[in-house]
This record gives sequence, C-alpha cells and structure tokens, in this order.
Amino acid sequence: MLIFLFLLTGIAVTFTFLLWIQGDRRYQSSESVAAAYDAWTNDRLLERLWGDHVHLGHYGNPPRYSDFREAKVSFVHELVQWSGLNQLPTGSKVLDVGCGIGGSARILARDYNFNVVGISISPAQVTRAIELTPHDLNCCFHVMDALSLRLPDQSFDAVWSVEAGPHMPNKQRYADELLRVLKPGGLLAVADWNRRDPSDGAMSKIERIVMRQLLNQWSHPEFASIASFRHNLENSHYAQGGLRTDDWSRATLPSWIDSIVEGLRRPGAILDIGPKAVIQGLRETPTLLLMHWAFATGLMQFGVFKFDRQ
Repeated sequence: MLIFLFLLTGIAVTFTFLLWIQGDRRYQSSESVAAAYDAWTNDRLLERLWGDHVHLGHYGNPPRYSDFREAKVSFVHELVQWSGLNQLPTGSKVLDVGCGIGGSARILARDYNFNVVGISISPAQVTRAIELTPHDLNCCFHVMDALSLRLPDQSFDAVWSVEAGPHMPNKQRYADELLRVLKPGGLLAVADWNRRDPSDGAMSKIERIVMRQLLNQWSHPEFASIASFRHNLENSHYAQGGLRTDDWSRATLPSWIDSIVEGLRRPGAILDIGPKAVIQGLRETPTLLLMHWAFATGLMQFGVFKFDRQ
C-alpha cells in the first residue's frame, strides 16, 4: 500500500509540474491561433507522431483496437458516409475549412474524386499541405480566415470542417460562413469538440479548472455545445434545409491515450528531432490527459453535424 501511495503521489506531483511548465497559450486573436499552429507545424513533432491528420480517430462503436493513424483515416471515411458526401458526383467541389496539413483533403480528392480547396489560418500549415500533396491530386490550399472567407456565395458542392470550431470566437459567424458558400443541394459536414450544454448541468469547481486549461493551452476562445452550435446553424440567414447531429464521443475517445502512446510506439519520431521535441511532448501530455478525462466524464462531447442545403 505504501508503494502504491508513493507512486500515486509521484504521478500527481509530476502531472502538476508539467501543467505548471506549460505556461499559457490562451486565445488572443486569430493571430495567436495562427502562431500556435505555425509552431506545431514547423517543429514537425505532431506530423512525425500522428501522420497527416491532427484530428481524432474513429474506432467504431463500440470502440475496437485500431492503429492510431488508421483510425484517423477511418474517421474521414466515417464522416463522409454519415454526412452523405459519398453520394456526391465525381468532380464535386469541396471546401475543407481548417484543413491542417491537408490529410483529409488528400483523402477526399484521392478516394472520392472531389476537387478540394483547403483553407487554414496558419501559413505554415498551408505551405506544408502543398509540399505533401502530389501534383496529380485535385487539391489546392490557401491561407484564409474561416470567419471571413474570401469566396463567392454558393460556390461549393460540399463544405467540410473538422475540429476547427473551438478556435472561432464567433460561432454564429462561423456557421454563417460555412453555409454561405454552400450551393443549394449541397452538403455540410462538421465535426467538433463540444462542451456539455449548460442545460444538462452546471460545471463543478474541478470541471471549471479543467475547462480553463483546455481553453488556454490550445488557444481556444470557447467551446460550443452540440445544442448551441445546432442553434447557430438553424438560425443562420442561409439555413434552408435539413440538419442532423450526433455524438461520436465514444467512438473517438481512445484517440487521446493513443496520441500519447504514439510516442512510445515511435520513439525515433521524437528523438530524431532532438531534446526540444521531448520537452514539447511533455508539454502537451497533460492537456491530452485532461481531454481524455473531459470526454470520458461527459464534460466534453464530440459532436458531428450534417446539413443538406435546399
């Protein structure tokens, strides 16, 4: 028992220390989001550990064992099927909002023969997406703010956005822009980290502390709930059509621990970069563990949204 208590105390002290050394990366503006993603892209740690996709994986429901990178690819196909994008004709024009380094865009172009335009607030992500994309894929990438898309109204057959919403300070403007550029008859597919809706219970003191860490460490101004973002979509000036939502928390939950375990599976990915990569990995680990706790306990939910524009 004494050994167990010693180990537990050591883990608690280490965890607290790692949170302390992280400092603060709270949201300040779109520039702070761009700077965070520029840094994550330029050090190449996440790419070397997780591959082309920064988003979570889909492990089935009930979840089953899967390679982390394969689960990320499965996520793209699951969202395509669930949202109905697989029913769109070859050559359909798809906008990927918050495209990262282009992993999802390349799958949409390669496996579904879509013409994909990816946008990100991060110049480093766009540069890396271009570098990783073969010339024979119908993909292009641009630096652009999702709250002010420099794109014509009704110009895309589908709009796709995965885990971008938490960085948006104005959720209604985000919903409006996603729907504004969608053609009549087009499809919207959104997947996001969402907080528990206040109507389902106020946060406890511990939950408020955890929520503040989740917001500050990864430059999030606020999380929408599934219900509140549904409200944003339904109340948009461009919302003529049908909306469907679901909660994929269970199917995606293993991602958080897997994202840490990848460092053990691929130690060379960290060690080859050097000591800074080890420090960076330690810096992110507490937030990943807090995310797992939040999604496992229901403080956070993984919402998916499908809109058929009429």
